[in-house]
Parts: sequence; C-alpha cells; structure tokens
Amino acid sequence: MRLHEYQAKQIFSKHGIKIPRGELATTVEEVRKIAEKLGGKVVLKSQVLVGGRGKAGGIKKAYSVDEAAEKANEMLGSVLKGHVVEKIYVEEMMDIQREMYAGFTLDRANKGVAAILSSVGGMDIEEIAEKHPEKIAKVTVNPKWGLWDYQIRELLLNSEMPREYWKEVTSILKTLYRIMVHYEAELVEINPLVVTPEGIFAADARLNIDDSALFRHRDLEGLRDYTEADQMERIAMEKGLNYVKLDGNVGVMANGAGMAMATMDLIYIYGGKPANFLDIGGGASAEVVREAMNLILSDDNVRVVFINIFGGITRCDEVARGLVEALGEVSIPVVVRLAGTNEEEGRKIMEKFAKDRPNFHIVETMEEGAEKAVKLAEEGR
Repeated sequence: MRLHEYQAKQIFSKHGIKIPRGELATTVEEVRKIAEKLGGKVVLKSQVLVGGRGKAGGIKKAYSVDEAAEKANEMLGSVLKGHVVEKIYVEEMMDIQREMYAGFTLDRANKGVAAILSSVGGMDIEEIAEKHPEKIAKVTVNPKWGLWDYQIRELLLNSEMPREYWKEVTSILKTLYRIMVHYEAELVEINPLVVTPEGIFAADARLNIDDSALFRHRDLEGLRDYTEADQMERIAMEKGLNYVKLDGNVGVMANGAGMAMATMDLIYIYGGKPANFLDIGGGASAEVVREAMNLILSDDNVRVVFINIFGGITRCDEVARGLVEALGEVSIPVVVRLAGTNEEEGRKIMEKFAKDRPNFHIVETMEEGAEKAVKLAEEGR
C-alpha cells in the first residue's frame, strides 16, 4: 500500500523529522485559505500515487494567494499520468539551499535492507546514480542487527556529504529506519531532503507498506486510497480477496497463491490466457467463494471460469455451497475441479447443481480442467 505524500509526511513528522508547514485541499477556495495562512508563497502538489509529478506538471509554485487559486483551478480535475487530480497539498515555499536524498528499501538479493544516501537529490534515484555516481552511497542493513553507527558513517563519507550536515542527517537516517521497521515498509524515502536556513526538512516523502503486514497496522488501513486502484481490484481489496486483473478471457479461482499461479500456467500451456489471478485463501467460506465468483463474473472479458480447488484447510463442500449460491443463472461455461477435504460431499453438491445445466462442467484433474476451459473460451469467442 502506497501512501500519499501528505500522509507519509504526517507519519515522518510524528517521529521527529521536520517537514514544511502544509495542509490538504480539495477545492480552490480551500487552497486560497491555506495559501493566506501560509503567507501567500506556496507550492501546490498534486496528490496522486505516481512518480515524477514535477516533470509532469503536477507540482507548481505560486507567489501570491491569487496565483495559488488560479493554478489550483487548473490542477484540480486535470489528468496526471492517467490519474485525476482530486487533492492538492498546499505547502509553504522554503528557501532551499541544497537538495539531497535519503531512503531505505528492501534488498532482496542480499536478504536485507538497502540504505541509500546521496548528497544531491531532487531527481529519481536512478538518475542520481547515472549523473552523480560519486555522490551516492549504499550499504546493506541486516534486519537481525539493525542499522549501526559505522554504517551511517560509511554512507556519509561515501556520499561526500558535507560535514556540517552529518549530525542532522544521522538523526534522520536512524528515524527513517525505525519507521521502516515499525510499519513493515517496503520503501521509505525522502527526495529531496532539503537544507534551509531553519535546518534540514523532508520536502517530499514516500512510504510504501507491505500489504501482507496491514493486519498488524489497522491505523494505516484507513489511509488506503482506493480511487487509485482498478475498480475491480478496489472491490477485491475491500472484500479481502487477493485479485489481480489480467487481459485474458479465462476467469480463474483457486485456493492458495501457488495453486492460482499453477492454474494460470496450465491455461497458458493449453493456448489460453487467464483473465485474472484470484486466490480465495486457505480456509475460504461459502460467503467468500460467492464474493469471489461475483467478482470474476463482473469482468466482461471473461468467457469461461475455471475453478480449481484443492481442499486442505478449505473444505470442498463449503466451496460447492458458495458456488451454488453464486452461479444461479450464469450463462457462460464454468469448469470445476474439486479435490481434497470433503471432496465427495462437494462433488455431490456440484453434480446435483450441474444436472440440468449443460454449461457446467466437473473435471477430475487440473490439467483436464485447464484444457477444457481454454477450449470452451475459444468456442465462445
């Protein structure tokens, strides 16, 4: 889950990192009032979950209240990299003397956390590495031991950070790492980290939280912006389903991410294309199955649905009841494979349901099911 800049800044500020004064606005009149409160000279920042907002025209400076209102009127409702601008963060304009970069991200290759520091900033980290390789430093932090002072000194030296900033940057790095660990983040970043006469501030902020950890951070779940998600993926998130929309025509439902991936692979092998990834989880109830089925059927591209369930924790009879409730008068073909816990009970429910429904097919194996689903999808084109 990626947070908006203003949300990330609130968290950074809560932990002691200095941020410029600013407030969120959704109307031109709100922008005007905030600009007056901040003294007239402000920066207007579109709050959309995309990178490179400045280059795309999503960040504008205003030197008076009237100019702020005029530019806000242009920004609100505009489309920025495919996203409609509905919110603007109005922030005081600072006297920036220097821009730098500081961030932490997962380093999967080294099974740790990459700490990155640069004495220049204000551009993508890839661009910094290309244009100023001598001013960027990286160390791998072992999560078992945490961030050590000697690693921070290594970052400061190798990034050619001026010594007058060492103390404050050290404090910021330690705080950023604490934030990353506490919120189980995949990325925490300040770009640019700016030097002003009043000290060093986070002029921008990024905080991406691991979705799998959100159940331990219920306070953050309420910050999720569903407007940035695909409509169907948004519905899936609200219902707690693991769903990703794809561009094929064979709807997929399986229990477990591995089973869902294997099912998709088989569909590809037999010449088809899956319309989605959908994992109903290890202990899905009839209600969850019904919600999942309704979600798949809401995709107009789906020509056939392949349901592949191996019952371990998930009971096949529970899945079958959910399918009976969800399918009703479904007109497109449905292929079902049930195996495992309470398999016989589940198959009996399905066979009774399928008795007078020629578009309903029960198979023995997942290979048979994938081949059947692909064939039916081709016939239904």
